[in-house]
Amino acid sequence: MGKEEESYRELFAELRKYERQGVRMQIDGYPASPMQIVSAHMLREEQSYMRDYIMDENGMVQELDFYRVNQNS
Repeated sequence: MGKEEESYRELFAELRKYERQGVRMQIDGYPASPMQIVSAHMLREEQSYMRDYIMDENGMVQELDFYRVNQNS
């Protein structure tokens, strides 16, 4: 297994953990599953994604948002 494939597997495992904890996930403002987020990361060419963690009043992650960042700008 290549290094890149392993990083995608790790990302998927991390996101599944958040999903089981009830954390809402979005990509570019739209609800997304862990598989959709990993697929978007795999398909990117000149783009990457920035994470935005939304915390509740107790400091627990309640939402995880990914925003596309164009590195050519």
